[in-house]
Amino acid sequence: MSEPETAGEGELSARDRAVLEIAARTWTGPGPRERAVRERLGISPTAYFQQLNALLDDPRALRHDPVTVNRLRAARAQHRASR
Repeated sequence: MSEPETAGEGELSARDRAVLEIAARTWTGPGPRERAVRERLGISPTAYFQQLNALLDDPRALRHDPVTVNRLRAARAQHRASR
């Protein structure tokens, strides 16, 4: 039996956890990551990055994977500061 896409109020959905798992990996370039996003999540890379960006502001994501969320928040802040 597969896990539902939605979760309780205090938990991330299976899809949100999968987005964070992909974000946590080290990729050799954009191609393999884009392929993983399409195959595993069934969404476009643009939709993936939109969902990931929203997750970075979600306290549940921070509780689930603080290392990845804090690393990506720092990278996002650095990118925004360099504009």
